[in-house]
Amino acid sequence: MPRFCCITGKRCSFGNNVSHANNHTRRKFKANIHKRTLKLGPIGSFCFNTSTKGLRTICKKGFFEAFKKLSYGKKK
Repeated sequence: MPRFCCITGKRCSFGNNVSHANNHTRRKFKANIHKRTLKLGPIGSFCFNTSTKGLRTICKKGFFEAFKKLSYGKKK
């Protein structure tokens, strides 16, 4: 499963683990991605990966309005 949101374009970000002794080691902050299937009535269903913020956007604006700004595969 791709680790980015097809609605908002969220991806993994990178940072450091900092120990008590102030040692820095690199780490990933993974996006909270969910695989969702949306029923589109007579058209059928559509499966996509989205973040929790993307799900809220879909609930607020509707699926087609949110998907107009499709950022699937684009880097941010």
